[in-house]
Amino acid sequence: MHTEAISKIRLLVFDWDGTLMDSEAQIVACLHASIRDHDLEPMDDHTVKDVIGLGLREAIDTLVPGRGRRFQESFTRSYRKHWFNSSKSYLFAGAREALGSLRRNGYFLAVATGKARNGLNRVLAETELDGCFDSTRCSDETRSKPDPQMLREIMAELDIEPAQTAMIGDTEYDMAMASNAGTHKIAVSYGIHSPDRLNRYQPLACLDTISEILHLFNPANSGGTEVSSINSTQV
Repeated sequence: MHTEAISKIRLLVFDWDGTLMDSEAQIVACLHASIRDHDLEPMDDHTVKDVIGLGLREAIDTLVPGRGRRFQESFTRSYRKHWFNSSKSYLFAGAREALGSLRRNGYFLAVATGKARNGLNRVLAETELDGCFDSTRCSDETRSKPDPQMLREIMAELDIEPAQTAMIGDTEYDMAMASNAGTHKIAVSYGIHSPDRLNRYQPLACLDTISEILHLFNPANSGGTEVSSINSTQV
């Protein structure tokens, strides 16, 4: 277990969709609806799901490359219309409790997400977590993952070093962003990308539930049990 590395971590930066919130079905449905709105060739769920975690413009360019700015703006408006008219998503079981416990134990908490600012503010208000985080960054106000700019801005704002920071996420985009920023990585296996894809980045751990983060950062409350999927290869 990476006790020394974990003991130095002060800042935990969470991805939102697929890590804290179970929003995969909602996002996929809205992307499919926007594809239909633009009379595009239908795409399978796997193709659409794989762009979750990117900023919306980057996701559009991945799904429908080579289109101009006007197309991207039209697709963005369509997606946001469907998103705000769709049924809301919910936090994963244990997410609220884990965040509360980590905050009580003195960790800085942040969000780095592919969502736009309006979308993140909406779900933070709906989940009553708007006062939980010390910093948040969205893809429409900085660079999209896997560029490290989001993490760098959060660390600069909170005056915390990369060695004191861990990025927690469910996609390769999260892991690559953390690698690019020089921070630690913690993967979750229940989101968008498979554990095999995530473990290529050698995260400190690959968690099967968000509650397992307390086994790493709050052993007193979790009985000191180690997470079974902690990687043994990373120093």
